Amino acid sequence: MALPKSVTIREVGPREGMQIEKNHVATADKIRLVDLLSACNFSDIEVTSFVSPKAVPQMADASEVAAGFTPNPATRYTCVYLNTKGAERALATGKLDVEGILTVTASETFSKRNTNRDIEQTFTETRERIEGLSSLGVKIDQVSILAAFGCNYEGDIDPRHVISLTARLMDMAREHGLGIGTIQLADTMGWANPNSIRRLVGDVKNRWPDPVINLHLHDTRGLGLMNVMAAMEIGVDDFDSSVGGLGGCPFAGFSGAAGNIATEDLVHLCGELGVETGIDLDRLIDAAREAELIVGHPLPGKVMHGGALAAYRRRVPA
Repeated sequence: MALPKSVTIREVGPREGMQIEKNHVATADKIRLVDLLSACNFSDIEVTSFVSPKAVPQMADASEVAAGFTPNPATRYTCVYLNTKGAERALATGKLDVEGILTVTASETFSKRNTNRDIEQTFTETRERIEGLSSLGVKIDQVSILAAFGCNYEGDIDPRHVISLTARLMDMAREHGLGIGTIQLADTMGWANPNSIRRLVGDVKNRWPDPVINLHLHDTRGLGLMNVMAAMEIGVDDFDSSVGGLGGCPFAGFSGAAGNIATEDLVHLCGELGVETGIDLDRLIDAAREAELIVGHPLPGKVMHGGALAAYRRRVPA
């Protein structure tokens, strides 16, 4: 099947990458990483997370990080927040595009571990979230299903369950007059494979053909780019990824595994396939290597170590 001519890649490393780091990362280093990524021509960079510092200590300096980076006018800078108070903190920075997203987790067990809420409690609070965000003037136009493909605590997730949860969120949005432009499916713990990508994405597209499908993929078990390829073959052109492969969830029940798909590996794949990203791969590789120095341990990205093929081709005489 024909691949998309171009894809949108949202860089989530500064947020998702930092949240799982066990060693303290200096605020100045977080800011420096955002600035390095800003020079790579991303359309979107997820900068930080306004959550409880007790639950996620690395995010205690969220406001300072937001205040410190130098924006690229061509880039949207976003964040994560869990409640209206977090959204208020994000808006107070004056530098972040605060997105309105309705989120539910497909795994009951992981929902409790990750948010201290079960699925039904999440839906109850979603109505409060809609009211709170609307009062702040935040546009709500996305729904997100976490652990959409599988869970380390509960195993494979039935696609019918994901469709049911998505339908509830879409119905709730419609009741409040909200237009949903994006449906995100997150493989939070790396359970997806090309077949499950095709099945679930296909089911979602058949039910809701108009919204953009965004995939937030993890490379926990080495299938990340295979899943990207399967998704592009059925028309997906919107992905999250993390510089160097930083990231992972601190509540996912494992440690030492690879995090998100590495952005530079994704950009390199797209380049080799003739799919446009608009991202400067050479600068991105430099940013990935710097990210590795910042966190002080090896990162799982491949191209940051092996180099891009385009760079080698430039060295070969014609």
